[in-house]
Amino acid sequence: MSEPLPQTIPHAAAAAAARWGDAPAVLERGEVWSFNQLWAECRRAAAAYHAQGVGEGDRVAIWAPNAREWVVAAVGAMTLGAAIVPLNTRLKGKEAGDILRRTKAKLLVTAPGFLDIDYPALLADEDLPALQAMVILRAFTPSREPSAAHKDTKPRSVDWDDFLASGSGIDSTVIDSALSRRTADDISDIMFTSGTTGVPKGVMMTYGRVLPQCAVWIGNTGLREGERYLIANPFFHSFGMKVGWVACLLSGAVMVPMPQFDVGQAIRHIVEDGINFMPGPPTIFQMMLSEKEKTDFDSSSLRGGTTGAATVPPSLIERIRTELGMIDIITAYGMTECVNITSCRPGDPAEWIANTCGAAIPGNEVIIAGEDGQELARGETGEIRVRGQGVMLGYLDDPAATAEAIDAEGWLHTGDVGTMDEHGYVRITDRMKDMYISGGFNVYPAEVEKLLASHPAIAMVAVVGVADERMGEVGKAYVVLRPDAEADEAALIAWSRANMANYKVPKRVVFVEDLPKNASGKVLKTELRG
Repeated sequence: MSEPLPQTIPHAAAAAAARWGDAPAVLERGEVWSFNQLWAECRRAAAAYHAQGVGEGDRVAIWAPNAREWVVAAVGAMTLGAAIVPLNTRLKGKEAGDILRRTKAKLLVTAPGFLDIDYPALLADEDLPALQAMVILRAFTPSREPSAAHKDTKPRSVDWDDFLASGSGIDSTVIDSALSRRTADDISDIMFTSGTTGVPKGVMMTYGRVLPQCAVWIGNTGLREGERYLIANPFFHSFGMKVGWVACLLSGAVMVPMPQFDVGQAIRHIVEDGINFMPGPPTIFQMMLSEKEKTDFDSSSLRGGTTGAATVPPSLIERIRTELGMIDIITAYGMTECVNITSCRPGDPAEWIANTCGAAIPGNEVIIAGEDGQELARGETGEIRVRGQGVMLGYLDDPAATAEAIDAEGWLHTGDVGTMDEHGYVRITDRMKDMYISGGFNVYPAEVEKLLASHPAIAMVAVVGVADERMGEVGKAYVVLRPDAEADEAALIAWSRANMANYKVPKRVVFVEDLPKNASGKVLKTELRG
């Protein structure tokens, strides 16, 4: 990026309008919004929030799928100094209610109708003393009638159009003044962890921690002005928000939001909308490659993307490049507590991109630490730790958990296991919690999955440890076969014995049509362990 980095996300939206004006910013549902239109809508939302009593230090929750209104709702709240609280659209009422109470969210922006879920109704039995109103987005409400059904709920509900209209009497100088007070030290968002290891924790981020990492990510991916970026990763996730629509504001790329990933719909976007850039976990690209084999759709517009850090076989990278045409595909690594930890660079050798998730980005330090906390030698396996400008401010109202995650020297303990090579490139071998011990040997499922994924019959695979009377634990592989491929349990176990150490060989293989995944595309191993 050649332009100075904006201090905050609202400043980025304003700068994008000033720089790119009438150029397209959003393509959704057959409509195009320019950067000028997008910023104007964000200002309207800010005025509406002001009219509703939202101000500096407040929290606004967003419980909705990817849509341009999500961006408007977020930037509008941020302009006034409120932090946004993105909620996973798969949460149940009790889970969402817990987050709304803990954050003391003043307003909730939601979208009844998405996935046929009535989100306000899920909160009917929740005690939410701080929540003053629910704003009903029009994007997923088939007509005004469904939102009217919520008019008498407590807290009160207001339709999105009526909400925006409520700010029509607010003078523009109020918005200008609020924007002028925003700084890089303001809290931008409180994003909750998945809670797979216990109660979800609220990760507090500031603009000064987020935007520099987004800028580095843009440089590493080559995302540029005018490129059409299909954002299938949920906006409630760092991948979909921070290196999704926020990256578009910084780069001038066109955001093309997908409410829910569907391989057929993604292909239609690629063919009809000329998508140039598309990130996603390996599972998404596996599905696209399977469809490419069946239909040979036109993917000539695709230039690049990013994919996950673990279990990315070299053969998958090569297929993404040669069969989908995504020459600039790289791997990167980040988490809710630190958006972008490592990344491959443009021009890196293919084997580095396939086998590592890159080196520490500028502004971050990364080490591999042993159990005693000391840095290990290159090539040794230990916990990945990161220190630098991108590390979270801390966990909301949880100093003990913050102190456990970030030590006295400022190192964030990621809980991921990996190695670092002589070039400083990191390879993730597994999550510490996913490791199991078989016959006294540590087994990292991601390593086994990577080997199994190289089998010509396997499209997707997930391995978990299960109890075994003799070995303590053994591997159990859940396998999705490629179209028209055939394999049985005995054959795959025999193949595994020939291709990996005996203690790593899965002792059981289960064939499934699909793997359970969350909205971010991550495999839910807790369900597989069952």
